[in-house]
Amino acid sequence: MTAGYGEDTDRTYQQAGFGAPVRRGRRPAIVVVDLSRGFTEPEFPAGADLTDVVTATGRLIEAGRRAGAPVVFTTIAYTPAEAEGSAVTWLQKATGMRTLREGSPAVAIDPRLPMRPEDVLLVKKGASAFFGTTLAATLTGLGCDTVLVCGATTSGCVRATAVDAVQSGFPVLVPRDCVGDRAPGPHEASLFDIQAKYGDVVDLDDAVAYLAALASVGVPA
Repeated sequence: MTAGYGEDTDRTYQQAGFGAPVRRGRRPAIVVVDLSRGFTEPEFPAGADLTDVVTATGRLIEAGRRAGAPVVFTTIAYTPAEAEGSAVTWLQKATGMRTLREGSPAVAIDPRLPMRPEDVLLVKKGASAFFGTTLAATLTGLGCDTVLVCGATTSGCVRATAVDAVQSGFPVLVPRDCVGDRAPGPHEASLFDIQAKYGDVVDLDDAVAYLAALASVGVPA
């Protein structure tokens, strides 16, 4: 397991049949969840200093490009009517996210990331990158068979995306250095949960090596 709760907890989960490794396919995609300025910079109400996460994700993206892996970015952005009204129930709970307005600096992808014009950018309104978006269809159309999930926050949109990726038929890898949260407790708890039930939480070096091995043999057409 991913740590934190002791041998008794690990044993309980193992006896229940959780935590088996996932299959790693030959056509992975990298899904970068909400590494927009509103989440990666502490000056924004919903933000935190995720410099290390951004740096690690940049390294993963570059390794993915060498392997021919498509990169999908997501950002949360609301219209003024959505942000100021009551139609989006989530915003009644998470009021700090009302500042994520369409066209504002908060919803721009962090400029430190190596985003390219050919990368896919999806705008979402909820936690999961799959909910209300074309992500599942996009990944299927690209022929992808594995998803590496990066981004923020671990306990929110990353975990929700990992759950929906599995439910959409994609094995999930979560490089631990490429995800971040506002506090360590929710971050670690969510990594434990993902590792137990939804995907493999891996070291960045492991994820990069996986992509490098694919690059060395070439991506099948």
